[in-house]
Amino acid sequence: MYYQAIAQCTQALARHFDVGVLMTDRLAPDMKPFIYQVQSACDYAKAGAAWLSGQKPPKHEDTEQTIDELRARICKTVAFAESVTEAQYAQAAEQRVSLSFAPPGTVLVGPDYLLQMTIPNVYFHLAMAYAVLRHNGVDVGKMDFLGPINWVKA
Repeated sequence: MYYQAIAQCTQALARHFDVGVLMTDRLAPDMKPFIYQVQSACDYAKAGAAWLSGQKPPKHEDTEQTIDELRARICKTVAFAESVTEAQYAQAAEQRVSLSFAPPGTVLVGPDYLLQMTIPNVYFHLAMAYAVLRHNGVDVGKMDFLGPINWVKA
């Protein structure tokens, strides 16, 4: 979704819209900007893949300032997630994930980490980035957000 949506930012150029404005735009004064939304979605996705496969998440510095830099971060995140094999997830249900903001002495086990932390946060930050793009007139729709759908014969 992100890659398609960000790629469509070239439409802004045709309309003489400064794409750089998107990087710091937000929908509310206390909301984190678009760049942060993309970075966070990537961080939760790569952390989920890493922790549930028994690895430490790769560190990505939060230095992106341009669309191309965000595209590169998305590509690194996707490449990492795709590098994790099914066999590496064999013990995902038993993984114990410690989070810095959790109550002392507590962890989340694999399924709870996936369902209560990873999926909701990836979805939230994707939705916020999508909303910022839409708010700024980027021509993305629901199908861009959903991505490909794997229909099968009934």
